[in-house]
Amino acid sequence: MPSVEIVAVGTELLLGQLVDTNTPFIAGELARAGIDVRSTQCVGDNRERIAAAIRTSLSRADGLVMTGGLGPTVDDLTRDAVCSALGVGTELYEPALRAMEAIFAKFGRPMRENNRKQAELPAGSRPLDNSRGTAPGFIAFANAEQFVACMPGVPREMKPMLVEQVVPFLRERFGARETIVTRIIHTIGLGESEIDYRIGDLFRSCENPKIAVLAHEFRADVKIMAKARDAAEAEAMIAPLQSEIVSRLEDGVFGYDAETPASAILTLLRLQQRHLAIAESCTGGRIAAALTSVPGASHTFVGAVVAYDNAVKVTQLGVEVATIARDGAVSEEVASQMARGARTRLSAGVALATTGVAGPDGGTPEKPVGLVIFALDDGTERSNAWSFRLDGDRETIQRRATTIGLNLLWRYAKGHVP
Repeated sequence: MPSVEIVAVGTELLLGQLVDTNTPFIAGELARAGIDVRSTQCVGDNRERIAAAIRTSLSRADGLVMTGGLGPTVDDLTRDAVCSALGVGTELYEPALRAMEAIFAKFGRPMRENNRKQAELPAGSRPLDNSRGTAPGFIAFANAEQFVACMPGVPREMKPMLVEQVVPFLRERFGARETIVTRIIHTIGLGESEIDYRIGDLFRSCENPKIAVLAHEFRADVKIMAKARDAAEAEAMIAPLQSEIVSRLEDGVFGYDAETPASAILTLLRLQQRHLAIAESCTGGRIAAALTSVPGASHTFVGAVVAYDNAVKVTQLGVEVATIARDGAVSEEVASQMARGARTRLSAGVALATTGVAGPDGGTPEKPVGLVIFALDDGTERSNAWSFRLDGDRETIQRRATTIGLNLLWRYAKGHVP
């Protein structure tokens, strides 16, 4: 089976200043093309280290796919490193130079000499046109069997170049006749140990399709991966296993593949013709942000109030001053009044509210850091409220509280509020 390695170039990745989203995207596209990824790595902006990474990858794989380091600045060294590793010089790719000149002319800006080097590619390489930027990519050849495919690091430039040019090249070169299809079953409110308890026997008995579990903050994904001659055959292999897993995890499965907790909630509420409002204190608008990230959210989600100060809770949500004085802002009574106020004042059918102590300060023995309270109001006589004790720093508590809030909303929309 042909294999490649992936190398992401950029010191900013090593320093944690930028998250590498290119590698997982590339790996996913290669998997769908039936091409095995042998390993991945990240290397900084150093010509010798990049060249060494190229040599190492070519010593054990059929090819290498790289991103980053193709720009005009002095620290863009990928092209020079490829030339060094393969022992070749450069040659000017005229179409790329003309395209750059046209871009600069369009915006009325002078093109500097350092931009020209972007059109100088390793000798004998195959150019990859960049329709969304100035830096062309290229596929350089170490010999008749091995190659190095280089693309820009900017995702909006890299992704179409990969899908439209690099993957077709790889399919043709390797004669790829298989594909890997992944089905992701999203769960919420089920821990890894509970999932393992319910489907552990399937892990041990399944080889193709394979099963994997990826945990998030208070939710987990079950991935089913099948390798077959084409997508239709892989889907047929996945179907019975997916059905079995869903039947065992039914109370926690909210969707598949690209679906999110927020999109699942909004879909259910829209079918019920119900509108949703949110009132947030300790989560600071994160639940509302998750909901508004879904296209078409406005059909169901009417709005939110981030009531951090007690005065905002009183004036905007109608929380009673006496209730805050008696029970404190972090209490089920205040959370319930926040939810009721959000529902009535924003003309929604149902509202969720959060209040809590995210830390690192502000905790007391009675109400420690990590105490988060939720309330849900739908206009009935019964108002639901829940208290949770969460561990972690401020960021972790807020993330986990957001997931819990979405879980409560999803279960409410399903008719299964605990």
